[in-house]
Amino acid sequence: MIIFDERDVRSLYPMKESIESMRAALRSFSAGAVIQPQRLMLRTPEGDAYAVMPSYVGPSADAPDAGFGIKVIAVKPGNPARGLPVNAGLVMVFDAGTGRPAALLDGAAVTAIRTAAASAAATDLLARPDAGVLAILGAGVQARSHLAAMAEVRTLREARVWSRTPARAAAFAAAAGELPFPVTAAASPAAAADGADLVCTVTGSVTPLLDAPHIAPGAHVNAVGSSFPDKRELTADLVARCAVFVDGRRAALAEAGEIVIPVAAGRFGPEVIRAEIGELLLGRAAGRRDPGEITLFKSLGIAVEDAVAGLHIARRARELGRGRDVPFG
Repeated sequence: MIIFDERDVRSLYPMKESIESMRAALRSFSAGAVIQPQRLMLRTPEGDAYAVMPSYVGPSADAPDAGFGIKVIAVKPGNPARGLPVNAGLVMVFDAGTGRPAALLDGAAVTAIRTAAASAAATDLLARPDAGVLAILGAGVQARSHLAAMAEVRTLREARVWSRTPARAAAFAAAAGELPFPVTAAASPAAAADGADLVCTVTGSVTPLLDAPHIAPGAHVNAVGSSFPDKRELTADLVARCAVFVDGRRAALAEAGEIVIPVAAGRFGPEVIRAEIGELLLGRAAGRRDPGEITLFKSLGIAVEDAVAGLHIARRARELGRGRDVPFG
């Protein structure tokens, strides 16, 4: 079994490759080539969460990375105060022929990259071709990954970042000083989003940060930070104003607070979801209908994304002779 730490994952899974592998994962999912139960989630009174996410990806000509993978992850909201990522966990993938464990990977690193790559795949399909003013709400690991991912699929002219802790937003902007476009700290979520045509929310906020008037006509929004049915970053009015797309329809209707809360209140119904991103990639559904439409990708992060990421990294390691091989059994 090959073991990959964070440095290994990042070197073997560059953003451009990750985006392409997420396209393959989302296509396979929406094509019905994936066996995947709803993730098992438990939450503690202290606000922590633990999840188990298994997925089997069937072989196909369109998906070079097939097999079984599982992620076990802890979500610790108090970790940033400790100087640690919110997510901590492991991804394991198995040999398709023998069923023996093939690779064990740093789950936080996999999650950081594949989540932003899925957002980039959605953005490439849904954002206007000339979109280039980016707003990021949040200044942590996912903010850094999303900045890199958005730059892969659109030519950015400007980026603004907001954080509840202004010093973190300022540090984020300073660290991005060598990029070929300005990155500045914003004083509020509304100020960050003002006039932006790309918006990424990666905060994990319990209550909404953005409302309908904050988002410009024609913008594309990636709502990433909240993955629980009782939390949301966007108001119901904003979601109702958008053309809504998701990674997995069943998961979104069970776990995405931006959708679950308004549906339960009768604000709109499940039909608010226009399509899965994989359905767009397969040509089974339409994306943006006009330049003034606001599009929304509500990302939960589904298990197939972790499985395909782990399988891809393991394959690349074998091709390059990389990784630390540990005898198993």
